[in-house]
Amino acid sequence: MKILITGANGQLATSLIAHLAPLGSVVALTRQDFDLCHWEECFATLNKLQPDLIVNAAAYTAVDRAENERDLAFQINAIAPTRLAQYCHNNHCALIHYSTDYVFNGQKNTPYLEQDPTEPINIYGQSKRQGEIGILESNCAALIFRTSWVYSLVGHNFLKTMLKLGMERDELRIIDDQRGSPTSTESIARATALILSKKPTHLPIVDYLAQYRGIYHMTNQSDTTWYGFAQAIFALRPARAQLTAISTEQYPTPAKRPAMSCLDNSKLKQTFDITLPHWHDALIACLTQSS
Repeated sequence: MKILITGANGQLATSLIAHLAPLGSVVALTRQDFDLCHWEECFATLNKLQPDLIVNAAAYTAVDRAENERDLAFQINAIAPTRLAQYCHNNHCALIHYSTDYVFNGQKNTPYLEQDPTEPINIYGQSKRQGEIGILESNCAALIFRTSWVYSLVGHNFLKTMLKLGMERDELRIIDDQRGSPTSTESIARATALILSKKPTHLPIVDYLAQYRGIYHMTNQSDTTWYGFAQAIFALRPARAQLTAISTEQYPTPAKRPAMSCLDNSKLKQTFDITLPHWHDALIACLTQSS
């Protein structure tokens, strides 16, 4: 099985490359090699490689900047995934794509189900939702995994920001009224690999994934706030900075964030018998690996 992973320099792709390598021949392409803004070049690369599975880990994730870069966000998060899906549909190829909890408005009091109505409240969320729609409408053999608050020790994310600023500043004011599930790239990659490893030997990957096509929620278990996440980070990696809990109103940002974006993972468990670790256990594992 030939697996193409996009966004090779990113935090998610870095974990995926390690976990998917035992499952086939992995080709990991960076933005320089496979720029989703230049589709004709991407299409030529796909025709040359002829992958059996595309794992799209490339995304525009600058939530605040997206408010002023709408076209770029939609190009990478909506148009490109749709074209990847159309390629897959026409070339007997399977697709795995990652989406976000930010497709929801955050007004629900219980974890979101896959079938709950979406109502993104920022450009980033709107672009990711449009990508989901494009993939589903292509009818290709695709699994879409919605995840949340993704972090690792690679790239730009909340964990790395806290580790850096925690040593540089005396105080960090962290939002304590937005709830979600911090999710490590290692947990996502391990779960993705486990799903692929369940494929029967005789079955092509496209036929295997076609049986399960659709959207699944994939996050570490339980939830916290950004303040709670920061507290857990500094409990494991003591820092100079003191933490102060603040409200969303006290920290205005260009993009609105959902107040509650926890995702219900029951469908993932029922379909593939997979449950990701508790978010705090995943954080411990992440920081233990680096120590």
